[in-house]
Amino acid sequence: MQDIWTKYAKVLVEYSVDVKEGDYVIIKGEQQAQPLMLAVYKEVLKKGGYPVPRVILEGAGEAYIKLATDKQLEQIDPFVRLEYEKADKMISIHAPFNVKSLARSDTKKQAKRSSATKELSNKLLQRSADGNLKWVICNYPTNALAQEGKMSLEEYQKFLIEACYLHLNDPCAKWKEIGAQQQEYVEKLNKMEKFRIVGEKTDLILSSKGRTWVNCQGTFNFPDGEVFTSPVEDSAEGEIYFDFPAIYRGNEASGIHIKFEKGKVVHATAEKGEDFFLSMINQDEGARYLGEFAIGTNDMIQEITGDILFDEKIGGSIHLALGASYPETGGKNQSGLHWDIIKNMKNSSKIYGDDKLIYENGKILL
Repeated sequence: MQDIWTKYAKVLVEYSVDVKEGDYVIIKGEQQAQPLMLAVYKEVLKKGGYPVPRVILEGAGEAYIKLATDKQLEQIDPFVRLEYEKADKMISIHAPFNVKSLARSDTKKQAKRSSATKELSNKLLQRSADGNLKWVICNYPTNALAQEGKMSLEEYQKFLIEACYLHLNDPCAKWKEIGAQQQEYVEKLNKMEKFRIVGEKTDLILSSKGRTWVNCQGTFNFPDGEVFTSPVEDSAEGEIYFDFPAIYRGNEASGIHIKFEKGKVVHATAEKGEDFFLSMINQDEGARYLGEFAIGTNDMIQEITGDILFDEKIGGSIHLALGASYPETGGKNQSGLHWDIIKNMKNSSKIYGDDKLIYENGKILL
């Protein structure tokens, strides 16, 4: 597998964040990701950058939520804050031993921590929008991720490699090809202002007036495959039902049904995990407004894996995010939350752009 980790690392370093000589590059990941972290470390050195590895201690997150006082939950590590202010590039590699480590943790404490770290999220998004920071999030295959996706480790590795197009001789060329196709979609979507989503228990209107659609082609998430914008904050009117399960910090909510008025969630239910869902959207004022509307385009991903990095890219799906919006789209909503919730659009579902049918049963018609 050494060759594949080297190829993976080259794509992340050369394509996703484009490391240049003199760049300070934070390389963050769990212990199991060491082979990929080391490969990335080497590639950064070859580019003349300064790699700064940050290994996440297994169990630390769970212990923090369990033992931290309110004062500790509200504290931001000044050294972490410095990294968010000074780093040129960030590469985050997800490789959990246990994806459910926080599933039974105190939801109020999780919400308080999310609210406290909003400062860092805002800094990341603003520096990214300003062009002063490039970042990417990716996965390293582990048994925990494979189990969540109902696969063997070997099956999950194959799935990850193909979803990232790492099985091709030149993955970067493929992602550039995908980017070119999606750019055509983005240019057409940017000429529209009103969108209507119709489907099972769904009839929702959103406005993107004055906002920008973004082409996601492997430069922030890897794998990638979506186009997105941030809706005008007070524009959402109607209801939407999400038939795919929504995973956030190891907790699951499914069968989510939301009603909006003047952009705000005024009624929300979930068939499973409702208490957790409500605690998250009640953490601050911005958590009840939309931060994102996106269309998934990666046809190499067709099934829910329980990992939003992959699931939100499913070809034939859309997702809405409650909480923080992206400055590069013109979005203004701020929150400690950004929870992407996915809807299957392959059956009896449509999207209209300025009253014209632009999407039907999982297919973009632009």
